[in-house]
Amino acid sequence: MEIRHLVSFITLAEELHFGRAAQRLHLTQPSLSAQLRKLEKSIGVTLVARNSHEVRLTPAGREFEVQARQIVAQLDRAARAARALADGRVGTVDVGYNLPASRHVLPDTLVRMTDRYPDIEVSLWEKRTGPQLTALAEGALDVAMVYGHPSTPGFRYRRLLHRVPLVAVVGTRHRWADRAGVPFAELQDQECVLFAREQCPAMYDNIFRAAAQSRISLHITQYADDPGATAHMVSVRPLVGFASLPRAISMGMGGPGSMSVAVKIVDPVPTLDLYAVWRSAETNPAVAAFLECLDGPEPAGAADPESNGVVSDDDRRLGAASDGSLSRA
Repeated sequence: MEIRHLVSFITLAEELHFGRAAQRLHLTQPSLSAQLRKLEKSIGVTLVARNSHEVRLTPAGREFEVQARQIVAQLDRAARAARALADGRVGTVDVGYNLPASRHVLPDTLVRMTDRYPDIEVSLWEKRTGPQLTALAEGALDVAMVYGHPSTPGFRYRRLLHRVPLVAVVGTRHRWADRAGVPFAELQDQECVLFAREQCPAMYDNIFRAAAQSRISLHITQYADDPGATAHMVSVRPLVGFASLPRAISMGMGGPGSMSVAVKIVDPVPTLDLYAVWRSAETNPAVAAFLECLDGPEPAGAADPESNGVVSDDDRRLGAASDGSLSRA
């Protein structure tokens, strides 16, 4: 049984006239008759009764017409869905993100996705950089928004945000709590709480790179992989932790009722770049659609955070005196 035979039969059922049906199908009448005979032979029943005066469907033909229409309609839907998927107009994309991406990248990106690709389903997963890259390599994520980028050829990347500042996190009773900023070198005399490197390799390495630049050694006495746990630990012990500026703002550090405070680090200001990362061999068209929507209206390389709306008022209050201002890539 061929699809073209079903289409020919449906057209004949509508016209009940071989000449008109053949004309609609751009066939000769003998060709249409031959297709009908092949169809009837393949299913073993007579579908059309005809004589010199009329053409009519048999009872089996009327039932077959109903089923044939459903088959052809389903095939048409399948073809349209396949074309839409191949064009990247439908599908799914799993996206990992961190807090700066949530504040400064995702809102506009999701609006553009909804406008341009309303039938693509975007699933969002908040994770730290290390777990995101692992999930990306394992296929659980399609796009990761992370600090730094892998250097292996299996991934491609695009910078999204430039110079996300890091801050020191201390308890409200710490002697740094009321200071506007602290030179990085003063960490030499502090006990620090840090996360495991695999949680966020770029942030970990940048902290130690700043220490080397300041010619000091960090004294790490505690580890906490969760920023919330870091805030709890510094609130009860004279420790210094680290967080990104957006994370500190989101946790309300220094606000009413908070037991922890974010303090700017200067000379140098440790900063991070935020990247979108995806697999080099990616074949999911929905991923390309999502990456297209990451391109905002700001030109690449914009460096003035006051002019592109990337930094919130809260971010400015904490970072006004720092040279680690956050800007679009």
